Amino acid sequence: MARNARILYVYSNNVMDALQFAIDQNLAQVISVSYGLCELRSSSASLRSYQTWARQANAQGITWVNAAGDSGGADCAAGTSAITGLAVDAPASVPEVTGIGGTTLTASMGTYWNTTNNSTDESVLSYIPETVWNDSTTGSPAAGGGGLSVFFAKPAWQTGLGVPNTGARTVPDISLAVSANHNGYLVYTGGSLSVFGGTSAGTSVFAGMIALLNQYLAQGTGTGSVGNINPRLYSLAQTLPSAFHDVTSGTNAITVTCGARRNCSTGSYGHSAGVGYDLASRLGSVDFYNLVTWKTEAGTPATTNMTLTSTAATISVGDTVRLTATVVAPNGAVPLGGVTFRLGNVILGTAALIAGPSQSTATWSLTGSNLSAGPNTIVAEYGGNTSYTGANASTTITVTQLSDPWIAAFTNAASFRSVYAPGMLMSVFGSQLAPATLNATSLPLPQEMAGVSVTINGLPAPLMYVSPTSLNIQIPYEVAIDSPLTVAVNNNGRIATGSVITAQSAPGIFIDINSAPIYNASAARGQIGTLYITGAGAISPAVATGFAPDPGTIVSNLPRPQQSLSVMVGGVSAPLQFVGIPWGSVGVVQVNYQIPNNVPLGTNAVVVQIGNATSAEAYLTIVP
Repeated sequence: MARNARILYVYSNNVMDALQFAIDQNLAQVISVSYGLCELRSSSASLRSYQTWARQANAQGITWVNAAGDSGGADCAAGTSAITGLAVDAPASVPEVTGIGGTTLTASMGTYWNTTNNSTDESVLSYIPETVWNDSTTGSPAAGGGGLSVFFAKPAWQTGLGVPNTGARTVPDISLAVSANHNGYLVYTGGSLSVFGGTSAGTSVFAGMIALLNQYLAQGTGTGSVGNINPRLYSLAQTLPSAFHDVTSGTNAITVTCGARRNCSTGSYGHSAGVGYDLASRLGSVDFYNLVTWKTEAGTPATTNMTLTSTAATISVGDTVRLTATVVAPNGAVPLGGVTFRLGNVILGTAALIAGPSQSTATWSLTGSNLSAGPNTIVAEYGGNTSYTGANASTTITVTQLSDPWIAAFTNAASFRSVYAPGMLMSVFGSQLAPATLNATSLPLPQEMAGVSVTINGLPAPLMYVSPTSLNIQIPYEVAIDSPLTVAVNNNGRIATGSVITAQSAPGIFIDINSAPIYNASAARGQIGTLYITGAGAISPAVATGFAPDPGTIVSNLPRPQQSLSVMVGGVSAPLQFVGIPWGSVGVVQVNYQIPNNVPLGTNAVVVQIGNATSAEAYLTIVP
């Protein structure tokens, strides 16, 4: 694609070591990676590391392009042991990485191709229609990966027609023609020509496109790099849809036939294409000419100015203040993208810029409990892009008083019911519980974050998330059953206490905003559904509190509840295909179940029972 580009091949015994080296040494403006692993087989520490590297790369102006995988919508189903169900590939699922899916050209000679190349080696006459790439055969998946991330939240810029409102990062971002069976890629290797395909091929092509785009943007300046191009892609899909070819037919569903594989569920897993963004083709394929010429002015990016205002300069702990960041470009245009709000090194949040007549604004709300007593300097940062420079502004908010921690409630982190069990993820709600908002970024889970620690009857409770108004912790497996337990929250020396009583089990199903089980909001009869629960109680084999199963554990040996577990769909017992705590997870059990053939169409209640305890209902839509 970029014929005169300088290509560096970075080699290591571990591909991710090579990637990290390329970023640290700032070797190139574009990095192409044809590697991935399904998210459910990736530890949370690895996924956080990928995102940290991607953010560093973007800050250096590097665009990281990554294959989305070739196993369709069931990225974890390949191999001698399988985790069946919908899944996506990482690092393509990282929001700061551009994930590449696949399409198939649906025409050959005649209308769209010349029978010979012209003097510049061109043969294509016009755009060639495409469908979603799916060359899968029984037992051999060959379809573009994609779907919903179970780890990364949806970034503010991932909006538009068809983008699901699930709160999850969806991948990949674009698709390109990658079928080896239909107009594949000829590669000279081993002394002969061979035909190749797959999303790795599309990744290399798009990396070449970005190289040419950078070259175009450098005209008149000598430099040009787009960094994280994803926000621009989704913005263009709304403002310049001609930059993409909407792929509306086909599916990336693959049929899994288990054979002798353990913990495998036969079924079809994937997504269908549709109008606009979809989970099979994403934004569609690229019209490269329209993409590369998006910029209306060549040369130096236009300078932007930012102001940051708040609805109040002085507040109390319980008050809420609204911040407004305003970005203005002198040329009268309206910058788009996102604004990050910071308190020191702590990111308070990121909000998308909303276009106005002559400026764009981003807003963020926070309460006094998010801040420290006294003056707090809030900084807003706009990163800019190739069209506009970055800008920042600050304002000071003074909190007049700071109270001691106060606990309002304890709940199951999935169901938000007041039921508890050993090993469960529990949410603590209140005020002044932590001085800042932080997520755990490594395993095992830490026992202290931002000066906050929690004990239950003196046993350390690992922390998954802390904020001024809520904590997510794991109840130690060692706590007693059926007797009051003292929960003590220590916020930098200030302590609040409460009490809970644990039972043998307290199952809660993780649900989305529509009360549908995560991962599957809908399914057909006979299909394999996947859901996640916490509150399973004692497990076997045992895993230490705060720890995830070892990544080398075979699927059949993953920890599972000691008590019996069952799933009911619409009042009908559902056959279980897999039950266990997956790699990289703490306190969360994955359940793969088959939709009974006699469940009625429409909305049906899903209930999980462990021992004598029953979960709250989730709601699954049964489709034809």
